[in-house]
Amino acid sequence: MSKLWTDLVRQLKPYIPGEQPQDQQYIKLNTNENPYPPSPAVTRAINSFAIDDLRRYPDPESRELRQALATRTGLGLEQVFVGNGSDEVLAHSFKAFFEGQDKILFPDIGYSFYPVYCSLFQTGYQAIPLDSNFAINIEDYWQPNGGIIIANPNAPTGITLAPAAIRELLDHTDSLVIIDEAYVDFGADSAIALIADFPNLLVIQTFSKSRSLAGLRLGYALGHVDLIEGLNRVKNSFNSYPVDQLGSVAAIASLADEDYYQLCKKRIIRTRDWLSDALTNLGFEVLPSNSNFVFVRHASHPASDLYVELKKAGILVRHFNSLRIENFLRISIGTDDECESLIEVMKRLL
Repeated sequence: MSKLWTDLVRQLKPYIPGEQPQDQQYIKLNTNENPYPPSPAVTRAINSFAIDDLRRYPDPESRELRQALATRTGLGLEQVFVGNGSDEVLAHSFKAFFEGQDKILFPDIGYSFYPVYCSLFQTGYQAIPLDSNFAINIEDYWQPNGGIIIANPNAPTGITLAPAAIRELLDHTDSLVIIDEAYVDFGADSAIALIADFPNLLVIQTFSKSRSLAGLRLGYALGHVDLIEGLNRVKNSFNSYPVDQLGSVAAIASLADEDYYQLCKKRIIRTRDWLSDALTNLGFEVLPSNSNFVFVRHASHPASDLYVELKKAGILVRHFNSLRIENFLRISIGTDDECESLIEVMKRLL
């Protein structure tokens, strides 16, 4: 610990990402990456990019990418904000709307970056317990607050809130509500349609999961023009050129290839359903998932032991040693072959 750190930095407990080991080749089912490559249209767009243009700064407004997103979502250009991954967009959102608040609300089992941002931006929070089935009870959020943030589908559980429940939540608060939709494309319904009715709703999505562009770090927010202006004020006080030229070109090409996007989604959903059934047949409890992962536990085999043995067998999954979920494993959906290999190893371990 450096004596040059500020008191705030000393108190931080940073987010811990999933393992990215370099010691050997693994079947990697621990970081919710898409098992399939980006659209061939992305490859063509990058290969035809004029490399000489890299000597110039990108458009600070990312107009072409924002327009592509606006067209796809049916929103106006000024209702779209883009950044370097949805985590950066979330960070700007905490800075713009939550910093210094006494109490924002989010689930006690959810994306573990939320409490980290609360520490970084000195924001008070209350973690609202999920119910006994690991679902969100909307009525628990009908209380005074400085803002609400919910991942939908939730991470790491994969369980989804219906748009009607989100509408009910918005009907009961004037505070900002952020719906973090990193995994929405794998079977859930987006809250984007509610933006027209609720100026206090911000929807955040990413190109990392369903678009297979995690390595380019691209995320975006959708909402009322006043919310987007708040994000731009933070962005332009921090990094006025957030999205690079290659990333923008790749993202636009990905958005244009709807057929490939739908094909990958369907393949992942089909594999998820197969994997859920196979794990259930091995005695696992599998929470209902509308994401590109499943959250599972076994009654007679501790998750910590299974995690270690799977890693020895060359398969990485995610184990959260946290209250209430210490006996769960989160398993990303890989290719059919990868998931079949997982099941074969599980059969031996069990």
